[in-house]
Amino acid sequence: MSRILIIEDEASIRRVLSKIISEENDQYIVEDAEDGVAGLEKIKNNEYDLVLCDIKMPKMDGVEVLEAARALKPEIPIVMISGHGDMETAIQTMRMGAFDYISKPPDLNRLLNTIRHALDRKQLATENRILKKKVSKNYEMIGQSDAINHIKEMIEKVAMTEARVLITGPNGTGKELVAHQLHEKSDRAGAPMIEVNCAAIPSELIESELFGHVKGAFTSAVKDRAGKFEAAHKGTIFLDEIGDMSLSAQAKVLRVLQESVISRVGAEKEIKVDVRVVAATNKDLTVEIAEGRFREDLYHRLAVILIKVPALNDRREDIPLLICHFAEKIAGEHGSTCKKFSDEAIELLKQYDWTGNIRELRNVVERLIILGEPQVTENDVKLFASK
Repeated sequence: MSRILIIEDEASIRRVLSKIISEENDQYIVEDAEDGVAGLEKIKNNEYDLVLCDIKMPKMDGVEVLEAARALKPEIPIVMISGHGDMETAIQTMRMGAFDYISKPPDLNRLLNTIRHALDRKQLATENRILKKKVSKNYEMIGQSDAINHIKEMIEKVAMTEARVLITGPNGTGKELVAHQLHEKSDRAGAPMIEVNCAAIPSELIESELFGHVKGAFTSAVKDRAGKFEAAHKGTIFLDEIGDMSLSAQAKVLRVLQESVISRVGAEKEIKVDVRVVAATNKDLTVEIAEGRFREDLYHRLAVILIKVPALNDRREDIPLLICHFAEKIAGEHGSTCKKFSDEAIELLKQYDWTGNIRELRNVVERLIILGEPQVTENDVKLFASK
């Protein structure tokens, strides 16, 4: 059901609009208000999917209602109703964020089409918001240890800047979570975050993957193809395992950081890109530099801000929270009731040597949930979580 509010001071127009909209679709619930003040009060106290608002009204005109409603609930599409003398104001309201405007007397087809389009946009915005919450939940950082709280504070300080960030730490510690948090809390959150696992791409293909190629650049290049840097324009590119990138590709990445331009493989044309670079590695890049496998100038370009993610063994106090988080998540994935872990089971898991870090802990929790008792016990841990 879609709730629609009509704000109009002329009772006859309110009746006509309500009748037209209600008869068009029995899923529309139509309410009305006789002036801007009453309409704004209804918007404050109720949830609407669409508002139709007259421009010329006593007490509070439509422009004031639009401005106040946008401040209160910016997600609601607002369609302005304009008389012939109000057209200039109607256009002004579009610049202020109105979805559209309808002239008096309203054309029936235009009115109904506008309502359908506005409701479709509202539904899409709602779905996007839900999806974004789900994505954010997937990349939530769990823990209250000093080390994790320090990282969270760093993210809050750095996210809104354009500073490049290098994230270090062992495999399985959650470096990608830090990268996603940096993106989601930045001004670039509405644009894409493109992830590239540099270790998973063969060295002969990494440049094409990052910068794209033109048709005929190499044997399998049958058509032009954009690379990851172009895909991340206005957003963030996350270069995971950058310590495994070839020296040739490193030189090209350095050029992007210096000049904000790329060239596709096989092309001379330069393409301007606006991308924030976040990188991660499980290697000690100072050792890689000393042994000639990583460019020192690229390291200094990437490591404007350095965030080190600790091993799980260095933040054991977070293990109970992580177990609870994974248990709830796995139960949701399996469609089952969330299993509890006994205090003894949790204490035993805190003593393990987590060489695989958080990734290993999650796998062990899933195994215990599948194979353990309704409440996971110390004995279950000894049986099923042994190394």
